[in-house]
Amino acid sequence: MRRTLVLALLLLSRSALADDFVGQASVIDGDTLEIHGIRIRLWGIDAPESSQLCRSERSLQYRCGAQAANDLDAFIARQPVNCLPVSLDQYGRTVATCSVGGTDLGEWLVRKGLALDWPQYSKGRYGQAQRDAARAGDGIWKGSYVEPWLYRACIRANGKPAACSDDANAHP
Repeated sequence: MRRTLVLALLLLSRSALADDFVGQASVIDGDTLEIHGIRIRLWGIDAPESSQLCRSERSLQYRCGAQAANDLDAFIARQPVNCLPVSLDQYGRTVATCSVGGTDLGEWLVRKGLALDWPQYSKGRYGQAQRDAARAGDGIWKGSYVEPWLYRACIRANGKPAACSDDANAHP
């Protein structure tokens, strides 16, 4: 029975990678969508988590993760999203590059300062968009933030969202 289940999951995973996904997307968070019931993690970027806080130019905390999700949802505006699968992540989500009207959603998020290039995966594909956002002071670059991967590590170590969101080494 277990062997059959593992085989079925493997076949489903492979079929999930075999085709492009096109359709109306629900925004789960700043770097995760759902299309036709399939969770899709945007490739090469990392957006703040929904519970994550950043500091504004006036050093006031705001929900930067929620802002990333809300701005992404507004940008998509119920238009069809086209995703090209790249791989599966450790949670079984499809990792893909996705676009709306020819605009790469990963690049759009990074360029708006709503997400970071994640060079470990992107090999720097969104590096220039990130430098442009930082130079313009857009999004999280207006104030300070903790990288989402460091925020998640802090939360996994039983940290609280407010404490994990503030770091002496946060980026101005």
